[in-house]
Amino acid sequence: MTDTPLIDKEPLRQDLLQVLYAQRLNALKAADSAHGDATHEQSVAETQYDTVAIEAAYLAHGQSQRVADCDAMISRLNALVLRDFDDLDEISLGAIVTLDNGMTCWLLPVCGGFKVDNGKLVVITPQSPLGQMINGAEVGDTLANGRTITGLR
Repeated sequence: MTDTPLIDKEPLRQDLLQVLYAQRLNALKAADSAHGDATHEQSVAETQYDTVAIEAAYLAHGQSQRVADCDAMISRLNALVLRDFDDLDEISLGAIVTLDNGMTCWLLPVCGGFKVDNGKLVVITPQSPLGQMINGAEVGDTLANGRTITGLR
């Protein structure tokens, strides 16, 4: 068992939320712009092959979906109860896990691949291959990829 220091996870969550809010704002601006393009009088089709308005409408829909996806991730991240783990606990959502190769990852329901804490902490989800290996594991377990879990916070 190692003496892994506790970490305040709330500032890390806030960092992730700021990234999501920025992505949401960018997608919202893009959706508004594409909607404007789709409904602009110059986008009216002059021939059956003129698809500018249709393409802009598809783009607006896709960006609107991205806004909805960001909203869902923000809600899930806000709803997550952050708790401290120790080396005797089983790994579950919210756990920060250290592997023997020095990699530190945070198991969250969303934001897989995002990096926080100046790039030192990578977010993984239970759906990812590594997330599937560590979810439910314990400190000292050797994973299918040959790595050993050395710390849990």
